[in-house]
Amino acid sequence: MSLSDIIIQRINEEGPISFRDFMEMALYYPDLGYYTSSENKIGVDGDFYTSANLTDAFGAMIARQIEEIWQILERIPIKIVEYGAGTGLLCHDILAYLKANNYELYNVLSYCIIEKSPGMQEREKMFLKEKVTWYNSIHDISQINGCILCNELVDNFSVHQVIMQEQLMEVFVDYSDGFIEVLKPADKELIDYFAVLNIELPRGFRTEVNLEAQSWIEEIAQSLNKGYLITIDYGDISSELYKKYRSSGTLLCYYKHHKNNNPYQFIGEQDITAHTNFSALINWGNINNLNCTGMTNQASFLLSLGIKDYQNKTFLNVKKDASNAIIESNLNYRLLIDMGLKFKVLIQEKNVPKHPLSGLKKI
Repeated sequence: MSLSDIIIQRINEEGPISFRDFMEMALYYPDLGYYTSSENKIGVDGDFYTSANLTDAFGAMIARQIEEIWQILERIPIKIVEYGAGTGLLCHDILAYLKANNYELYNVLSYCIIEKSPGMQEREKMFLKEKVTWYNSIHDISQINGCILCNELVDNFSVHQVIMQEQLMEVFVDYSDGFIEVLKPADKELIDYFAVLNIELPRGFRTEVNLEAQSWIEEIAQSLNKGYLITIDYGDISSELYKKYRSSGTLLCYYKHHKNNNPYQFIGEQDITAHTNFSALINWGNINNLNCTGMTNQASFLLSLGIKDYQNKTFLNVKKDASNAIIESNLNYRLLIDMGLKFKVLIQEKNVPKHPLSGLKKI
């Protein structure tokens, strides 16, 4: 039975399901969901690229920020916790940089990956051979002092969709010779989401609500003893997300490197994302003693940490007859910086002394 048939069967038995439940099944249904199947998702043969796919300089710059975090934490043994490591490239590049440039830190760190996709976990284990341990939940990792990394994670949490009419309505998914949308009055939890953030949606405005991000940041705040959370993702603050030009929402699908806005096709075969509301992450963090250190875009973050000089030194180390490699490396670097203008980097802290971080300094 296909995943579409399974979803249709559930609708026939239960009635219309929330868009959030539809998205959760499309992405994470065991063995058939987009992120739980064995198909490759990332890179040339997948549906999208991540920053780590373009150049190892991305991981090297994050490693530099971790070096500074280690100094702020008075050089104690630390844990680096990465959510959803994908192909494992970011982990590999961080560890490779630290092993080559700061073996003292490398020697006292442990790298923890939280990965709920069995297929991706197996792929990561084939690639990452030292310093790495895998976990199903952050609750399984004891005494986290260090840094928690989330790169392009939150935008893949399953979201509720809502439309403001006379009152706030939630989008549900029904089936009648195809998937169709029906509206029901929104629950109090969805109404409260906007009230807490002081957001008033105009009539006809459609958008997403990521309640899973709230419980996620609460879990992190409970599990992090001392250190930082670095969240890198598509998204923006509330004042930008709810402007008139976004009145149709931010939901996007990716299939074979092409974007579309139809989540009801290629079910289980395409990625479904929605922009991250960083104002919400900051608010929930503050409530849970996870304070905002600062926020910038990814391009500024990387440039502040010295990616340009790092890239120039890489060019110098490439053999003169490897001109194609230099051209490709330069193109990937430029693409990374261009992509970085669309990504935000939010850093939050818990139980650490106030200290400016290099990745957040203005350039």
